[in-house]
Amino acid sequence: MPLVDMPLEQLHNYGGINPRPADFNEYWERALQEMKQTDAKLELVPSSFQAPGAECFDLYFTGVRGARIHAKYVRPTAAAKPHPAVVLFHGYSGHAGDWHDKLALASLGFSVLAMDCRGQGGQSEDKGGVKGTTHRGHIIRGLDGEPDNMLFRHIFLDAAQLAGIALNLPEVDPKQVYASGWSQGGAITIACAALEPRIKKLAPVYPFLSDYMRVWKMDLARDAYEELRTYFRHFDPQHKREEEIFTKLGYIDIQHLAERIEGEVLMGVGLMDTVCPPSTQFAAYNKITSEKRLEIYPDFGHEGLPGLHDKIYQFFLGRY
Repeated sequence: MPLVDMPLEQLHNYGGINPRPADFNEYWERALQEMKQTDAKLELVPSSFQAPGAECFDLYFTGVRGARIHAKYVRPTAAAKPHPAVVLFHGYSGHAGDWHDKLALASLGFSVLAMDCRGQGGQSEDKGGVKGTTHRGHIIRGLDGEPDNMLFRHIFLDAAQLAGIALNLPEVDPKQVYASGWSQGGAITIACAALEPRIKKLAPVYPFLSDYMRVWKMDLARDAYEELRTYFRHFDPQHKREEEIFTKLGYIDIQHLAERIEGEVLMGVGLMDTVCPPSTQFAAYNKITSEKRLEIYPDFGHEGLPGLHDKIYQFFLGRY
């Protein structure tokens, strides 16, 4: 088969090349303390959209730095209590999606929480306040200031905070809270389960936001990663700060968070992916030490992966 990356046997042993900051663990422990000290001010507002067998709510909470975060919450009406819950995360620049695609899981007895990432296509608030450019993407947003102000730090914490909210809902079984997402959603799924290790199962699909230096060296800083190239062109055109920049990006590199995961993992990857190269995905997967398995699609890229949604459902139902 044609290759866009390493052969599969090399992918299984690839360890990633993006630098890991020396104070990485301290950085995230400090971030988690900020999250835990934030008063969520949880609010549930019945949605104008309702459906038989479920209650639909707009859920709001206050995340770090005071941003008001929105999620869609679908709660099954006939399910036993407590029952399982799934937290869902969307792709880059998108939003939580329509209500209808949460109803399948609700019909199986799951509560479903789908987050709008701050500053993207949904209703969540972006407080801003960063130094430097805010143009062309969220990976580089905050890159010119203190690492504690990087936007994806805040988004990862929003995800962990929402998972914590799900774990504490009276109708939810805290031993059956799961997470899933594709692309950016896959990256946030990994970050969420790393920062909230009570997540029991997670299903990330071709995760974004991993091994930035590998993306750069493959000359694939385009499409979803184009902002890396734009940043260098505008702010470091001779690459005099290259090591500093990639080291700073290491704080929000999911491969370095992956080892914190305790839940069971089912991950999907397409070996022809030129948006999120397979090696960058394996850099994260190979660092996961909990129970894990891969679903590999040799001829597929960053696109729909046939049958994978069904496998994820079976995984959450305990039948996979």
